[in-house]
This record gives sequence, C-alpha cells and structure tokens, in this order.
Amino acid sequence: MPFDREELTEDELGRLREFSKQAKGDILKMTKIAGSGHPGGSMSSLDIYLVVFSYADLSGDKRDRIVVSHGHTSPGVYSALARLGHLPVDEVVAFFRKAGSPYEGHVVRGIPYIDWSTGNLGQGLSAGCGFALRATIDKEDFHVYVLMSDGEQAKGQVAEARRFASKFGLANITVVIDYNKIQIGGNVNKVMPVRIIEDYLADGWDVIEIDGHNHSEIYTALRRARKTPRPTCVVANTIIGKGVPFMEGKEEYHGRALNDSEYSKAVEALGFEDDLSAYREKRKGIWGWQPSSDARSITIDPGQAFTYSDADGLDNRTAFGKALKDLGARNIPFGRPVAVFDCDLASSVKTSDFAAAFPECFFEGGVQEHNTATVSGVLSTMGVLTFFADFGAFGIDETYNQHRLNDINRANLKLVVTHLGLDVGQDGKTHQCVDYAALARNLHNMRTIMPADVNQTDRVVRFAASEQGNFLIGMGRSKGPVICHEDGRAFFSNGYSFAYGKMEVVRQGRDAAIISYGCMLSRALQIRDLLSRSGVDVAVVNMPCVNETDDDVIRSLINVPFICTYEDHNVATGIGPQIAYSLLNMHYTGRVMSFGVKRYGLSGDTEELLRAEGLDVDAVAETLLGILK
Repeated sequence: MPFDREELTEDELGRLREFSKQAKGDILKMTKIAGSGHPGGSMSSLDIYLVVFSYADLSGDKRDRIVVSHGHTSPGVYSALARLGHLPVDEVVAFFRKAGSPYEGHVVRGIPYIDWSTGNLGQGLSAGCGFALRATIDKEDFHVYVLMSDGEQAKGQVAEARRFASKFGLANITVVIDYNKIQIGGNVNKVMPVRIIEDYLADGWDVIEIDGHNHSEIYTALRRARKTPRPTCVVANTIIGKGVPFMEGKEEYHGRALNDSEYSKAVEALGFEDDLSAYREKRKGIWGWQPSSDARSITIDPGQAFTYSDADGLDNRTAFGKALKDLGARNIPFGRPVAVFDCDLASSVKTSDFAAAFPECFFEGGVQEHNTATVSGVLSTMGVLTFFADFGAFGIDETYNQHRLNDINRANLKLVVTHLGLDVGQDGKTHQCVDYAALARNLHNMRTIMPADVNQTDRVVRFAASEQGNFLIGMGRSKGPVICHEDGRAFFSNGYSFAYGKMEVVRQGRDAAIISYGCMLSRALQIRDLLSRSGVDVAVVNMPCVNETDDDVIRSLINVPFICTYEDHNVATGIGPQIAYSLLNMHYTGRVMSFGVKRYGLSGDTEELLRAEGLDVDAVAETLLGILK
C-alpha cells in the first residue's frame, strides 16, 4: 500500500538526497545542451517529484494519477523519473527539447506517469478533478496528485477547480504547490499577490504547510493527505535553484539555461561530472524510448434512432436531449458509464431530462466554463462517454484554450453547443456565436457537425457517441421544419445513415446551387422554391460537417454555372472559403458567392436579424434572381 509506513527510514532518505543531487546535475546539463528551459523551478520542485514518484501507487490500471500543472518544470520531472528508473537518464539529458523527441519543453501525456499534457498554467487542478471524478464514478481506490506552481494560483480556473473538488467531495485529490515565491517577473507578491492558504481553506480544503526540500516532511504530508475526508493542499516552501548557491532565490534562472561560466560554477557546487561534450555528440543520434498511450477504449450501445415529424414540434436542442437520455438508459444500467456536464443551462441546452433520470451521472459545474471544459475533457479519456453542453458563446468561444489542450491530449469529448449564430436572437451580439466553425477548424482532432433538423440531430448524437475522438455538435435556438424529400418523406429518416464528411444533395438543380447547413438549410429550400417560380432551377446541398468538403458532391456540381454558400456564420471564416478552395482545386470555372454574417448582430428576433444582414429568404432570393436572370 502507498504511504503505509508512518515515516521513511534513514536509508530511504539518504537515497532520495543522492537522487536529488544527481537529478540537479541532469537538469543543468539538459537545459545547457538544449540552450533553453526552466532550470530554477525544476530544481525547486524536484524533491516533491522524487517523493511523489517514489511512493505513489504506480502499478496496475487503477494506479494513482499524477498531473504536473506547471509543465515548464519538465527537466525536473524527466530527471526524477530517470533517476528512479522509469526513463533512460542519458536520453533524457541528450534529447531534451530536440524536435521529435518525447522529452518536450513542457510535459506531455505518454511520458511514464504523466497523465495530462500541460503548460498552459492554471488547468492542472481541473485535470486532476477529471481523474478524481472517474474514481468516484467507479468507486475505484486511486489517488490523484496535482503538482502546481505558486504563480498559477492567481488563475481564475484554479479557483473554479477548487470549488468543484469541494462540491463533489473529491477527497482523493492532493495538491502540492511549489511555493518558491518566484515567477518570471520576480517575487509572486510583486507580480500578483495571492493568499494561497486562505483561498484553499475558504473553499473547504485541508491545508498542510511544509519544507518542500525535506523529503521526510513531504512524505508525512502526503501520507496524511490520503487519509483526510476532504481534498488537501500541501504548500511546500521551496527555493528556486536549490542546491546551487548563486542560483538560489534568483528569478533570472526561472527560464534560462546557464552560460558557460555559470555552468562551471554549478559543476563545482554540486560535484557532478562535466560530460557535456559526450551528450552533445549523443544528441546527434536517435533516441530509443517512445511514449505510449493508456487511454481507455469505450464500447457504447448507440440505440435506435428516433424519427420525428413537424407535428412533434421539436427543436434540435430537444432532439439532442432525448437522444442523450436514451443513450443513458441503454448504457448506464449495464456498466457503460455516461457523464454529462452542464454550466447552469440545463433547461436551455436540454440536458435536464438526463439529469432527472441519472442524477449520479450529471455534473453541474455552475458558471465555471473553463473548469468544466477541462474536467469533462479529462474524464472522456478514462473510459466514460462524456458530453459537455453549453451555449456556443461559452462552450467554444470562452473555452477555446481548454478545448485546445483537450485536443492536444486526444480527448474523447462530445461538446454540444447550442444557441449558435444569429438564431440566438434577442440576447444580442455578446451571445451570438458566429465563429464556432473557424475556432474548431483550428483544432486538428476536432470534428464539427451542424445537423439540419431534429432527425439528423438524433443520428449525429448517436454517431458521435459511438466514435472515438472530440466532436463539436452545434445547433441554433429555434424550432425548424423537418427536412423532407420532394414527395414529403423525411429526408433524414429510415434508410439514412450519417457518415462524417458526407454532403447531401437535398434537391437537384441545373442553374445554380446553394450549399448550406443547420437552421439555414430549410431557408435555402425556401429560396429554391421562390426562384423556381421564375424558372430558375436551383440545387440545394447540405454540408453538416462544416469543416469537411465531400469531393464526390463537389465534383457533381462542376457543371453548375453558379454556386453560393449560405450561413449565419462569419462570412469570412465559415464554409465559403472551404467550398471556394475545393472548387479551385477542381478547376471550377463558374461563379462563386458567399452569403453570411458581416458584422456583430443586433438584438431582435431571428428573422429581424437575418433581414438586417440581408440573409432573409426574400433578400437572398432577390439577389440571386438578379444574378441568374
């Protein structure tokens, strides 16, 4: 059992002291060879790393989880792991910060016992909450260690995570703060004063204060923390650059390697071998160790799709909520966990039915979107089908940085954002998210889907639940008609199967084509009907995967002389550029035009806002008729 003995033996303490001395030499060597890095903070955190990695339970699937929030102290992490036998020492020193090497400048998931790629300060405690939540869902007996810097305690997301951990009783979290009182700009109290102890106590945590270079005190504090009924914060008083007198307490060594003269003095102070030339020669070669992934796979029963008609009077949000509840019913009772996160909008984003049916699987994060985005992203890597639903202005705009880190960590999050585009209406420009496609397009592993009606929404939700990886599923606020074939049959019903990246030709046409998606597709069909009265035959194409073009469908439109895109998204960053690029590659010779949002919207109902932007059905039909006749 981890931390089963009351105190460490003298032999163990001597071993840790020797490892600390050796690892400090490794830190100075690797940063010197790389010509960059953060040696000072790595040396102040080092003794914490050595004790945690030595005595946490690191065996088996239910091992303890470790998050190093201040990822820039990677030299300390790598050297501690190497001296404890988990990484090859020579490779760590030689290949630190070399392109392609696993020993990156900030710690990354895949390094042994590093469970989340970090570096964006302030997100580590939220990540720890995600891991700790998994233990509570399965009633697994593992502990989570979140190792943090003092400067990042000023981040708002840290406060959000503190409250979340306290609310959900995550007693299996221990935070250890390297309180060296130094950050890039100098003393933390000069840069931005933070009352660390008082803040954690105020949010219901236990707090222990120790000497962060005393291995015995570190061990005793961590042992005590595992036994408390509340989450615990260990404030470890440390010294930046500990072990090298001229470095100690100096902010200049926070983020730079030693010069030649300083390095020579450090060799003398610590007594390590000066073998830089050998390591520089080794750096010309190839590293052998490769990182691995321990992400849990998920098997989900997606159930049978629901099919709706206009008589049901549903909006896409409600179709999502019904599919979500059905997924819960088909999986949770059978040991396949599903978790849903909300930020005080359950009745609007339609997660309330799921919450009522499965309260133990519903996590209300309050208006703490940054923390919720990270917690849900982390939990999604732990074998739990995880949804986070929010308004677009908060769920993607406000939390872009968190989703970026989720994407880097190859999370499996299903992000559902509602109230997109001008369809938000009277809430006004602060809530009208008209940039979601562009933001998601920047995330290399995020797939974005904008279903056109309730039937496609249901099928998209079930599809995303069954697929590994990050998805953004988007929709507006208002009800819209069921999309039908010309004979009146529901288009996205029996016989229809959603396939990512596929565009759907909803209507054929020879004179022009309108490419659209989401709530604007039904309006595109109305525009087509208006133009047909004037003898203009217009094709209508649905593009639900707004960041992916379907070459087969685009190729089928090559002989159509005019193609336009139609969306209530920023016209410069929506599907227009995607379509234009695809047509350019196919040597299209016709005319291309984009209808979209050109400014921040007004406050009014949806149709008023569309008219103000020239995007209402009549205005677009009139513009197209003037071009095509």
